[in-house]
Order: sequence, then C-alpha cells, then structure tokens
Amino acid sequence: MAYLNANIPLQYAQIRREYLYDGQKHQGEVEDCIIFGLTSIAGSALLFHAIMENGAVFYRLPITAFIQKGFKPQDVPRYRLDELQLWNSFSYYPAITTWDVLGGISGKFYGKDRKFHQGKYLFTVDWGHPEGNILNSDHSEIPHEHKCAHIIALNDGNYAAQPNNRCIWNLPSFTVKNEIPDWKVQTTEWSVENTDKWITEDSDKFFYDIEDKKHDDKN
Repeated sequence: MAYLNANIPLQYAQIRREYLYDGQKHQGEVEDCIIFGLTSIAGSALLFHAIMENGAVFYRLPITAFIQKGFKPQDVPRYRLDELQLWNSFSYYPAITTWDVLGGISGKFYGKDRKFHQGKYLFTVDWGHPEGNILNSDHSEIPHEHKCAHIIALNDGNYAAQPNNRCIWNLPSFTVKNEIPDWKVQTTEWSVENTDKWITEDSDKFFYDIEDKKHDDKN
C-alpha cells in the first residue's frame, strides 16, 4: 500500500489552465496533459498530478481541474468539487486497483442533484491502515464508515470519484435487473478467530487436529 502518493493508470486529458495560475487568469482555456498519479491526504479531496506538453509537472490538483481529451471546454459543464467527489480521502494510505470485471464498462452514479450521471469506469481508489504501530485515527477500516472512490470518465467530459453506494454498472451479459438495491450498510467486523469454541491440539504434528474447547463451568 502506497503512502501519500500513488501511481494511477495514465489518463490523457486536458487541464483547465486557470488551475495553473491559482484561478487568477486563463479562465475557459485548456491544455493537454497526462494525469499520472495522485496524493491522498486524510480529510482532503483526492489530488492529482499531471505532466504538460512543455515537460513541467503540476502536483495536487482536484478532479475539477481536468476534462477529458477531445472535449471543448465550453461544452463541458462545470460542477462544484463536492458534486464530482462525494467524500474526502480516508487516510494517507491509498490503494489503486483496476478491477477486471469493471474495466472499461459503462455505468452511472447518483449525484447530489438527484440525477444519474453516465460514464465509463477507469479505476478505483481504496484506503486502509498500514500497521498496528501507527495510531489509527481514520475511518478507513470501520465497516459502516468505509468508502472507496471509483474514478469515472463521465459522458459530459468531466471526471468523477464516487463510492459503491452511488454507482450502478452495466455488464450487459449479467446486470439484467433494472433496479436500485435496498441493501443496508454493513456493520459486522468479520473474523474467524474471535470465538472460544475451538483450539488446536497441543502437539508438534504438522497436520494438527482441531478440538472443541472445553469450558470449566464450576466457577
């Protein structure tokens, strides 16, 4: 698991030039770029890194700074950052995965405007806690708080970062039900070693036996 920075699948895109000038000028202009990585800071939006055609690299820009290659900026609707990314990063430890079953397929997310926004799956950012010697002060591994961020290339030219419980994917040979699930949030922490029902036999056998644990009920 990466710390702070992580590589992502390369995205040939366009950057809104005002983000290169701290919003002070060049509004409405774009230039070509390659988005190649991201920064994950707990409590902040995902921040992306890009290289420009002049060879310069600009770090830590939000997802609203980019539009897809081939789109004219005047044709791409502008959204607030919180409309394209629902939740901040959960920790400093991001994991980047491109799920084979979702790779390149179409889908949609349910936005704050109570409308579905269509797009194509790119990759997923998930978060975790690296090891027990570091204080765990985030929510990345609490079952009912955990969220991932699916990065989506929207049909309108924007990019979005949305969690599982806002996305519906279209796998034509399988996803044949046209419905929104009424599932409940997962609250159970699953473990196979949190019971006092069994123990291993006290021996040096390689294929040791499993025994029911005897309880002393005299107390």
